[in-house]
Amino acid sequence: MKILVLHSDVPPDAPPEDRDTLIAAQAIADALVSRGHTAPLASFTYAKDPDGLRRLIAALAPDAVFNMVEGIGGQGRLAYLAPQQLDLIGVPYTGTGAAALILTGDKAATKRLLRSHALPTPDWSEPPRWEGLTDGRWIVKSADEDASVGLDDGAVVDALQVAPRAEACGRRFGGRWFAEAFVDGREFNIAVIEENGAPRVLPMAEMRFEHWPDDRPRIVGYIAKWDDASFESRQTVRRFGVETREPVLARELKALCERVWTLFGCRGTARVDFRVDGQGRPLILEVNPNPGIAPDAGLVVAAAEAGLDYADLIEGVVREALR
Repeated sequence: MKILVLHSDVPPDAPPEDRDTLIAAQAIADALVSRGHTAPLASFTYAKDPDGLRRLIAALAPDAVFNMVEGIGGQGRLAYLAPQQLDLIGVPYTGTGAAALILTGDKAATKRLLRSHALPTPDWSEPPRWEGLTDGRWIVKSADEDASVGLDDGAVVDALQVAPRAEACGRRFGGRWFAEAFVDGREFNIAVIEENGAPRVLPMAEMRFEHWPDDRPRIVGYIAKWDDASFESRQTVRRFGVETREPVLARELKALCERVWTLFGCRGTARVDFRVDGQGRPLILEVNPNPGIAPDAGLVVAAAEAGLDYADLIEGVVREALR
């Protein structure tokens, strides 16, 4: 087949989370070629040329598009424009559609939908009124960007510091910011892939904070994700095996992942992030359709734990898009 690998238009001076998209796109193309497919790469240049994708599809006539567009102009909340255009053009593509990306791109809206379906998620508060802020610790997060932008030790604050922190982050990074009740518990990042039209929950990864100072909040922040040489990256260690060690917890996490997949209309791949509180209750932090799929990404590591090599994973994602 001919599979067009469509990726974000990433400038040379882009931050590491954006450059990672290019690494993933090249790895995907290489994997497809290794299986006998043709895999041209192209940027999604919507901001410069709104009709460029239509001309590109007409010229290449691909059997499908592997959608690796994670944002436009560095704004992840605009990633929905790629599947929206692909739907209008009428070409099959991998991953989740525009409607689900719009919804999950607004983290507060995601939490409202989770809560309305009796799915567990920590309490939260939004500007400008900041209703519901109570004593205790809160984590100030971007409402519409991922990749842990703005997450560092200073993101975890008491209620009186929430508004000043959110305003400072808005000035520095742009976008909207909100606060979530900080759950000082265990963290799980659980990958899900589509197989035969249904979700398959991959081996569950717990993020362990090894030799972590007691005075630092246990979060997987921006440095941990994007600076491999940092203490934060080296000491946030992925551990598998909860299915064997704690089967009751694992069954609950699996059931929640499956419900989230269906509720949000996920396709292809997804990741659901959890905290498990001191009483052993899982709480859903975020829903990430189309998560990172570079060779070192958590989803890829979980797939390998399940016995899928990289080319197996990539070809399977394409196969589901063509169902």
